[in-house]
Amino acid sequence: MSRTNLKELEKKLGYSFREETFLRHAMTHSSFANEHHLKREENNERLEFLGDAVLEMISSEYLYKKNMKMPEGELTKLRAALVCETALAQCAGEVELGDFLLLGRGEEATGGRERNSILSDAFEAVIGAIYLDGGFTSAKEFVERTVLSDAENRKLFCDSKTTLQELIQSEHKGVLSYRLLAQEGPEHLKKFTVCACLDDRMLAKGSGRTKKAAEQEAAYQSILMLFGDKKEE
Repeated sequence: MSRTNLKELEKKLGYSFREETFLRHAMTHSSFANEHHLKREENNERLEFLGDAVLEMISSEYLYKKNMKMPEGELTKLRAALVCETALAQCAGEVELGDFLLLGRGEEATGGRERNSILSDAFEAVIGAIYLDGGFTSAKEFVERTVLSDAENRKLFCDSKTTLQELIQSEHKGVLSYRLLAQEGPEHLKKFTVCACLDDRMLAKGSGRTKKAAEQEAAYQSILMLFGDKKEE
């Protein structure tokens, strides 16, 4: 990755690295490292491990202070929803992280830049890189700005199917189901389009690389359409 690309990524992240090597490693997927015979420590797996721990600490503190009467079990569930793979991939998408990933040819060809697992891992690696470069305060500022600033929305999106089902049941509004509308692309680059239906009424559509992802998106859009500010906190 060129120095120009690194500087462009820094602008999107809102953080300037003292040591650019940390950011380069955060963007280096294991497939690229293997293909180019790099040392194992030069891919982003170790930074992902560190970033996951830092993210857990920051999000735990945030939820602890925000929900003073919530018991441990509920806090754990809330944290899991807030930092789930889908939510972190969404965060990665907002800073266009996929455009800067260094991927092997195989991962590139099979849509790795859009795969939630790769994006969420890279986002955690970025958190780890910022922690090493600027310390806990810098990492906390980044997480608060990118993950926690829209915590309620991310929590909702992560398990929107369950939330929609509960909302419909509470309103006694009928039977919820999902209908596959389209399936496009080659086997390794599938795109599914699904609609959420209430009885025979089509609510909203969603698309994704898997049926599950498409259903989550359809459920999320249905919640926004049907319930608006009634959605669960």
